[in-house]
Amino acid sequence: MQNNFQFIVHNNGDVSKKDPSKAKEMFPIERARDAQRFHRQIPGCRMTPLVALPNLAQFLGVGGIYVKNEAERLSMNSFKVMGGSYAIYRLVRKLLGKENEDLTFDYLTSKECHDKLGNVVFCSATDGNHGRGLAWACQKLGHPCKIYVHSETSQPRINAIKKFGADVTVVNGNYDDAVRQAAEDAKKNGWYVVSDTSWPGYEEIPTWIMQGYTSILLEAQEQFSGMGIVKPTHVFVQAGVGALAASVVGFYSALFPNDPPLFVVVEPDKAACVYESIKAGDGKCHSVKGSLNTIMAGLACGDPSPVAFDILNNNADVFIQVPDNVAARGMRILGVPLHGDPMVISGESGAVPLGTLFALRTDEIDSKLADALKLDNKSQIFMINTEGNTDPVEFRRILWDGKNPVPDCFRVSEVSNEQ
Repeated sequence: MQNNFQFIVHNNGDVSKKDPSKAKEMFPIERARDAQRFHRQIPGCRMTPLVALPNLAQFLGVGGIYVKNEAERLSMNSFKVMGGSYAIYRLVRKLLGKENEDLTFDYLTSKECHDKLGNVVFCSATDGNHGRGLAWACQKLGHPCKIYVHSETSQPRINAIKKFGADVTVVNGNYDDAVRQAAEDAKKNGWYVVSDTSWPGYEEIPTWIMQGYTSILLEAQEQFSGMGIVKPTHVFVQAGVGALAASVVGFYSALFPNDPPLFVVVEPDKAACVYESIKAGDGKCHSVKGSLNTIMAGLACGDPSPVAFDILNNNADVFIQVPDNVAARGMRILGVPLHGDPMVISGESGAVPLGTLFALRTDEIDSKLADALKLDNKSQIFMINTEGNTDPVEFRRILWDGKNPVPDCFRVSEVSNEQ
């Protein structure tokens, strides 16, 4: 079989193989509602669109394709602000001894709150989007923010972080080197690390970040309800360290423990740390070494987050790693849609779930994978566009110049004249 990807059929949609107990503990609906109450107080925070692509769905032979467009979130061009802002909210509550109280956004940004907290500094490593969201939140609160990026981070992404007043340190190496340097400097200087990846002894704040993402999923469920859809049948979600993927898989596993959607986790083949950890089969996290050189900058991570991996290992169904051309094609499909479908501006990491779905429906896929996916004309498929055009230079290279083209053997030869 000729595939433009590699795959692992893991839990295979079999509920009896899964263990949603930790998902229920970490992602109860009450926590998503708490996150949503906080987010709805933020000036300018509005429900982002759940975009339907009916003509593409018909072309691919599925019932529906729905894209939650987080590129429109708070003018931040990314979903990351939802996790970072909620984690800071939870951390501030803890520092003030008000963990069981709802604090208003107005209070959080007040002089009274600032004076009670004293001089606190927040820091994190990032590939771009998380750092920008954290810098935005710190600017609103009036606290210093220290962001660490790796040496391959593009200048537009660095500039977007600095725009919100953060100090940016460039670390030689990859994303994981930046994570380690941020943690070391924070320990030395008494700063608070707000990271979406976890490590032994550092799990509470990454959990808060993942819980913050479920505000997005609660919105999506409200939108699905308005369409008369109880839940998606399939979820395609991208993974870097695994935080977003675990949030999505955990939220739906907790909400529908007896009949969850089928979960497909997608990664770049140059940084497939979750995939390799699943492949090892020992229930432990395994690292991917090297430069992690992929156009999917937001997913260029070599070390999985242990708290996220536990959720994915116990509840996700299929793991797929794809080359960069799959993400690039996803960007082009969303940006130049079939006639009648809406246009979605998506960055490389945001478009890879759709690019993967397209490959699955147009490549000659393995019968074992086809049986596991159970995709047909009744399938209702959900995915999240996690970012918009966050790197304009790279974006134009892909859409205008045709960078990362799909190899001839994987191109679609026939498209309806009407589309």
